[in-house]
Amino acid sequence: TDLAVYNLHHNASSASELAIALLLAAAKSLIPVDQTFRMHDWRSRYDGAPTLLLDGKTAVILGFGAIGSRIARACHALGMNVHAIRRRVDEANTKPVQTHSPEVLFDLLPLADVLIVALPLTPETEGLIGAAELKMLPPSCVLVNIARGGIIDEGALYLALRERRIAAAGIDVWYNYPPAPESRSNTPPSRFPFHELDNVVMSPHRGGAFQLEELEQRRMADLAQTLNAIARGESVPHRVDLHAGY
Repeated sequence: TDLAVYNLHHNASSASELAIALLLAAAKSLIPVDQTFRMHDWRSRYDGAPTLLLDGKTAVILGFGAIGSRIARACHALGMNVHAIRRRVDEANTKPVQTHSPEVLFDLLPLADVLIVALPLTPETEGLIGAAELKMLPPSCVLVNIARGGIIDEGALYLALRERRIAAAGIDVWYNYPPAPESRSNTPPSRFPFHELDNVVMSPHRGGAFQLEELEQRRMADLAQTLNAIARGESVPHRVDLHAGY
């Protein structure tokens, strides 16, 4: 008998909210503007700090699960044309978002003013976005990774940002993590100096908000609901496909 594993998706709202926060901060150059204005420097208002107007632009979201679908709704609310890549395409249930199979990824990348990665990390998605894929993006593209670092090639991403081949990025997931509690204050997140780039918004994997009491209460309530439904022999949503990895 196969072991049944279920996903509560309790942190989907937190992760999707952070994705939008990273998108807005990167698209509007909020971090460098904040840093200069704290020194009473107003020049970013007059010199035109890099800003991407999101209204009317095209967002491509890789992954359309609990997190990706929330991100898609938020992007649509900002006036964006939203395309999503998902394994199972069901147009009737996703409007106004246009969903596509993974086979059309190369067709969508040149259209992506915004690229948001919200995929699980599996053998199929590891290294999905490499140097070739990054070169297909418009130079004005803002990239957000709320999923897992390994989905995007580390060195290729750094070079694309350093050389301004894409405009900016907001990154919450990384390539190197503290191995122990005592190293949490001094562990670089990558072997490349992303911290030297002014077009990157960096976040230390906070999308899950695992210490947020409100989310922990939801998680416990959802877990109790799931266990009770299993005990009653009822159908339980969000079963993990162990072969697919999510």
